[in-house]
Amino acid sequence: QLQLVESGGGLVQPGGSLRLSCAASEFRLDYYAIAWFRQAPGKEREGVSCISSSSDSTKYTDSVKGRFTISRDSAKGTVYLQMNDLKPDDTAVYYCAAASPLKNSGYICYDVLTQDEYDDWGQGTQVTVSS
Repeated sequence: QLQLVESGGGLVQPGGSLRLSCAASEFRLDYYAIAWFRQAPGKEREGVSCISSSSDSTKYTDSVKGRFTISRDSAKGTVYLQMNDLKPDDTAVYYCAAASPLKNSGYICYDVLTQDEYDDWGQGTQVTVSS
């Protein structure tokens, strides 16, 4: 079981940028597909982005395409979510997640990110976009 930790959230003006980080306490994340989800008050948790274990494939939900970029620092094994041109609707708690290596989702990213596919979750980091 991975112990995932997110960081980088905060308060930002509309149009601003933040970079979120996802790391494991005792492991590098090089060999795990990592997904980002977010949950706003009163709404269901939704998949935002995913990067495959080999980093050769990335996925984004339509609402963030062209604004968010997921990446992996191969030296650190850390996964990042660069968020540009942030909008108030991006306000949410953001979580990173990983799936068991026994599942395809432990290695690859499907076009639709399903919460139930993921087994290990961070505690979340708050992103607030407001003027």
